[in-house]
Amino acid sequence: MSAFSSLPLVIEPADLQARLGASELILVDLTSAARYEAGHIPGARFVDPKRTQLGQPPAPGLLPTQAQLEALFGELGHNPDAVYVVYDDEGGGWAGRFIWLLDVIGHSKYHYLDGGLLAWQAEGLPLSTEVPAPADGPVCVTVHDEPTATREYLQSRLGAADLAIWDARGPTEYSGEKVVAAKGGHIPGAVNFEWTAGMDQARNLRIRRDMPQILESLGITPDKEVITHCQTHHRSGFTYLVAKALGYPRVKGYAGSWGEWGNHPDTPVEK
Repeated sequence: MSAFSSLPLVIEPADLQARLGASELILVDLTSAARYEAGHIPGARFVDPKRTQLGQPPAPGLLPTQAQLEALFGELGHNPDAVYVVYDDEGGGWAGRFIWLLDVIGHSKYHYLDGGLLAWQAEGLPLSTEVPAPADGPVCVTVHDEPTATREYLQSRLGAADLAIWDARGPTEYSGEKVVAAKGGHIPGAVNFEWTAGMDQARNLRIRRDMPQILESLGITPDKEVITHCQTHHRSGFTYLVAKALGYPRVKGYAGSWGEWGNHPDTPVEK
């Protein structure tokens, strides 16, 4: 049995510290190259956050290619028994995006370190500058469609009573005041709750404890299919993570996000 099997999706630094030596652990750091080099959680492997995205305009947030995914997970030593713990230093955007990637490849054994590197450091836990050697070459992964909403799928679902679209962008992007695509505004019916508003500034950017109540008040409820997005499905990595952590049964990330929607000629927009 895994040392992590009794833990919830979101774990505390002490939970991880007690299990750093577990053979099944793949610890993933999604901070920055400079921050990683300056000191990371012992045993962590650095993944440049940009490698979690395709990176091509107009929708850089789309899924990387199969070959890119297989190279990335090969370097990490991916295997069916692995338990991933992921963290960043920004409150969970990139870490949540990586959890979405794990869902995409059909791997459900993962945890998010609440508050990430900031919480770890705040508790005075040790850092390391040792860099684990990359594991052997590419591994085969199977891409699953279920965790992702395509533009076509989202358009087909607009107006459905059991749909909640969670827009994680800033209020001025949502209103159309700030335009970062051919079109400004938001997807019809989308609800705006900016990603950093879900982080507890007094607790090292841990997920706010009152998120269930906040989402209930917004109509983003567990009985609905929740599709979350931002501009590139980076900020909405956090909101995807939150919905998953709260046990919402139907959660999808719209990877194309506003980069795709706002630049497509046939997409409806509200302001």
